[in-house]
Amino acid sequence: MFYLKKQELKTDPLEMLGKHWQKTMQQLELKAKDPRLKTFYQAGAVAANTTLQDLSFVALDFETTGLDPLRDGIVSIGLVPLTLDRIYSSKAQSYLVKPRIQLKDSSVIVHGITDSAIAQAPDLEQCIEPLLQALAGKVVLAHHLPIERAFLYHGLMSRINEGVVFPMIDTLALERGFTQLGLKGWWRSMTTQTKPSLRLADCRQRYQLPAYQPHHAVTDAMACAELFQAQVARHLSVSTPVGKLWS
Repeated sequence: MFYLKKQELKTDPLEMLGKHWQKTMQQLELKAKDPRLKTFYQAGAVAANTTLQDLSFVALDFETTGLDPLRDGIVSIGLVPLTLDRIYSSKAQSYLVKPRIQLKDSSVIVHGITDSAIAQAPDLEQCIEPLLQALAGKVVLAHHLPIERAFLYHGLMSRINEGVVFPMIDTLALERGFTQLGLKGWWRSMTTQTKPSLRLADCRQRYQLPAYQPHHAVTDAMACAELFQAQVARHLSVSTPVGKLWS
C-alpha cells in the first residue's frame, strides 16, 4: 500500500459518488455491458441503515507500480473477509498481477515485487471475475480508499472500457475523525508536525495492535481489517448504521 498526500491522487468520475448505494448499484447494473460487471452489480448493496454487526466486509489492498492510477498499474491484490466478530484469515486471497507498464525501481524498493516475480502473472483482466466475486454484496474496507478505488476503476477502464465502483469504508478517514475529535480541545495550538500520523502502522499502534511488515497486499488488508474492528470497539457501536461510514 502506498501512502499519498491528498493532492497526489487524481480521480475524476469517482468524486461524484454519493451515499445512496442501493440505487447507484441498480443504475450501474443497467448501464454495465461486461457480464462480469452486470453480475457484480446484481448483488447490489445493503441498505444504508444496516448495522455494522449485521454486515460482511472485505478488506482490500493493492500494491502498485507508482502513485498515479491513470499511468501506473496494480501488481498485487490482497483480500481478507471479515465480520465485526471474526477475521477469516483462512479465506484470504492474494493475486500477483502483471502490469502493462514496466516496474519502477522506486516501487520495487517499497513492495519487493520484481520483474521475475510477475513474469508468469496474469493481466488484471484475468483477475476481474474472481475479484468481483469476492467483493460482491460486501462492504469493502481500505486504508486510504481513494487509491484502491481509483486504481481498480482505471485498471478496468483501460481493459474493458468500463470502470467499477462500490461502497467502501476508509479506515484512514475514520481515524482522522477520531483523532481530531479527541484532540480538538488543544488541536489548534499544535503545529502540523505534531498531528497524529494516519499511516496504517501508526494507526494500529494507537490500538496496541501488533506491528506487521508493510507493503504486502494481504498483510496490509489483514492489518486494515484488524484496525477497523478496533476502531468500532473503541469509538463506535455495533449498531452504527453503515450509511454513516461508507462512501
